[in-house]
Amino acid sequence: MSYLQLSDITKTYGHFTALDNVSLSVDKGEFVTFLGPSGSGKTTTLMIIAGFEKASAGTVEVGGQSISQLAPHERNIGIVFQNYALFPHKTAVENVYFPLQMRGVSRTQGLRQAEDMLSLVGLKGFGHRHPKELSGGQQQRVALARALVFEPSLLLLDEPLGALDKNLREQMQIEIKRIQRSLGVTTIFVTHDQSEAMSMSDRIVVFEKGRIEQAAAPLDIYHRPQTSFVAAFIGESNLIPATISSAAGKTAENPALGAFDYAGADNALSDGQKVTLLIRPEHIKLSRNPIEGRRNVRMTVETIVNYGDNALVIGRAGEVTMRVRVLGADVVIIKEGEECCISWMPESVFVITK
Repeated sequence: MSYLQLSDITKTYGHFTALDNVSLSVDKGEFVTFLGPSGSGKTTTLMIIAGFEKASAGTVEVGGQSISQLAPHERNIGIVFQNYALFPHKTAVENVYFPLQMRGVSRTQGLRQAEDMLSLVGLKGFGHRHPKELSGGQQQRVALARALVFEPSLLLLDEPLGALDKNLREQMQIEIKRIQRSLGVTTIFVTHDQSEAMSMSDRIVVFEKGRIEQAAAPLDIYHRPQTSFVAAFIGESNLIPATISSAAGKTAENPALGAFDYAGADNALSDGQKVTLLIRPEHIKLSRNPIEGRRNVRMTVETIVNYGDNALVIGRAGEVTMRVRVLGADVVIIKEGEECCISWMPESVFVITK
């Protein structure tokens, strides 16, 4: 039985439906990320779990018990927001002690627990400092320690890394996952950052227009997206409209690019069915001439975007825009405006039916 259960959660604001029958099961100790564009419903779902928003319909259960009618402070849930909301007049250890104080824990015992939690998040010896004396990353750790010190049933993280620079974000991604694993706390993490979701999650839940598009492990989300929206939203994609020409022979046809052999499809297909073919840019090989044993297509290069260790080559094959990811050193073989050959194997083509 799942530890956190959302059942048919609906949230309406007048005539606007923010959430439409959202159901989700989360196992105890699981790290689940809600991912989606702005307005997709991910934060609204988090706020309903926390009790700051009330669902128009549906129930929230933790450990088999409904918490839908409980006030936020009665739910035993730890929450970290993007703005850390630390008390500026309290020291770090006093900030962490505060939720224990509200639960009647003695000051001596509570401060000891708070110091222990600061050590766990890498801030041993920083307890005497006030928030203004801490960096953004250190303040974020204090907020995390405060959310964990009272042993919550759930940990909710609402884009907590949004205010940090790139290097610190990456460092904190590793730290949050380490702490979560060491404590085994069931965690819901909200972000619009794909790399955070991919690197931190046991499972990713992709939201769009108040519905769950797909919930799966990160690599399944990336390599086996169930809808065109998920395929386009997660990473760089080549999405090619096609018609199944032979379901038995696993071939599809695009008017501009011709016939495709494919290997991946999660649903039964039929001849004449309209589908979308997904090929990730890193699965395409760029060369001057055709490569034997691969599906080859001529492409005119329009743009080359260099990232240092790799480059994204964007071009047109017929009327279709194609994206190819190459190692930075390999991009010297082609220039913008030139024609090249791109090729791939059937196992790199995944068929999407939605």
